[in-house]
Amino acid sequence: MSDKFITEGLIVYTKGREDDAQMEFSALRGGTEPDYPMVVLINGGSASASEIVAGALQDQGRAVIMGTQSFGKGSVQTIIPLSDESGLRLTTAKYYTPNGTSIQARGIVPDIEVIQSEVKNVSDMNHFREKDLKNHFNTETNGDDAPQEEEPLLDEETRKDFQLMRALDLLKGWTIFQSLKAA
Repeated sequence: MSDKFITEGLIVYTKGREDDAQMEFSALRGGTEPDYPMVVLINGGSASASEIVAGALQDQGRAVIMGTQSFGKGSVQTIIPLSDESGLRLTTAKYYTPNGTSIQARGIVPDIEVIQSEVKNVSDMNHFREKDLKNHFNTETNGDDAPQEEEPLLDEETRKDFQLMRALDLLKGWTIFQSLKAA
């Protein structure tokens, strides 16, 4: 998954006691998405492969990681069959991000911490305006210039996801700053 967004460089590597536990995985140029702004949301439920993706995108400067610290499942486990037909699960290596950070027990620390919060009433986000006040001063228009009420682009349930909305705010801000640079 990381390879889809990174054009080159290390994605993840493993270190263990045995030589065959030492592995490196790097990005390939082909099939990479264009370099658009990205925010990756993580939390305590993000584990293992999702932590590898978030760590690679963070270390390679490809995405802003937002949310809360991930679970910290960064170990490679091997199941060794035993003679009584049971098995022994043995940790044989640990995963590391491109910058050398062990994922095991530490997890991925977001660039921007956003704790999940509950948005009680999404309609409260649509603040009232002058026009909503009784006896407001009415400008004279023929109706053609009157601003149209815009329908929200996201459904109410989606707008209740606090972390997702903060990620969208960050991307909107990014777009605004890029347009200011171009002007």
